[in-house]
Amino acid sequence: MAFFGFGKKKEEKKEERIEKVEPASPAVTEQQSAPEQEEKKGLFSRLWNGLSKTRTNVAGRVDELIEATEEIDEDFYEDLVDILIMSDMGVRTSDKVIEELKRRISAQGITDARKARDVLKQILKEIMDMPRKPLRWPMIMMVVGVNGVGKTTTIGKLAMRFKDARHSVVLAAADTFRAAAADQLQIWSERAQVPIVRHSEGADPAAVVFDGIQKAKASEADLLIVDTAGRLHNKKNLMEELRKISRIVSREYEGAEVRTLLVIDATTGQNGLQQAREFSEVADVSGIVLTKLDGTAKGGIAVAIMDELKLPVLYIGVGEGIEDLQAFDAGAFVDAIF
Repeated sequence: MAFFGFGKKKEEKKEERIEKVEPASPAVTEQQSAPEQEEKKGLFSRLWNGLSKTRTNVAGRVDELIEATEEIDEDFYEDLVDILIMSDMGVRTSDKVIEELKRRISAQGITDARKARDVLKQILKEIMDMPRKPLRWPMIMMVVGVNGVGKTTTIGKLAMRFKDARHSVVLAAADTFRAAAADQLQIWSERAQVPIVRHSEGADPAAVVFDGIQKAKASEADLLIVDTAGRLHNKKNLMEELRKISRIVSREYEGAEVRTLLVIDATTGQNGLQQAREFSEVADVSGIVLTKLDGTAKGGIAVAIMDELKLPVLYIGVGEGIEDLQAFDAGAFVDAIF
């Protein structure tokens, strides 16, 4: 397999480079108001900037390959699968994508590598365009993830996001075994100006959830966000803890919609995919929050998670700001890395 070598074709490539112009944000309809247009442009701009490392790693190398390609052959496909694997898309998903690319190129009689690029983008969009359940209130959102992935920060940003959408929110600090976890969540509750339920360090997490439910019911809150423990190294204890919490939720808030969000640090690459597999074994994961995408050149992990685990990525983090936690959009994501 030619590993980014592009064989003889790369040696024959011209020295001159055409400066690439970054595409503008997607066109907006005339029916949208000016503020809506500006907001859409702003969101795409933050996404575009946040995924710059991945775009350089993926689109940059794909463009080099296309420039060096005289005909679409097995060398082209081998080089392309190498690029996808190096973006943390994983061997299984990368092979699947390339096989589908081969099928479509053959069926459509495509000979121009630039057109193959467009077909590749469409395949990726289709893989990542997964249906999502509509939001239903009241809701309990359980947030899980190993320590260090940005779980508490994500909860704070979600709280502010939903509050800005005029939903009433309560936080429950049920990660009681990690030092200062409740203190960190307290800071976010103050920033978002939403109430928090917390107990002393080492308290029973289920008791915190119980009190959080009572608080949410008493205040008629739309959303209770629960910060849970991330001790994946002891799956048996974690499973028992989550089961206990689930029993409390079922008994105390029968009519609430329950969602479990798994937070994964994108910079951990394939290790993040393994975390998703293991958490899926102990919890009924509804979707993924993929953080720190701005810090990695390997955003292909998002494709691997959605393809291999059939779990939707619901939110992505592309920066430090509150507005940088964005609802995931497959089309915008692929456009931003190509």
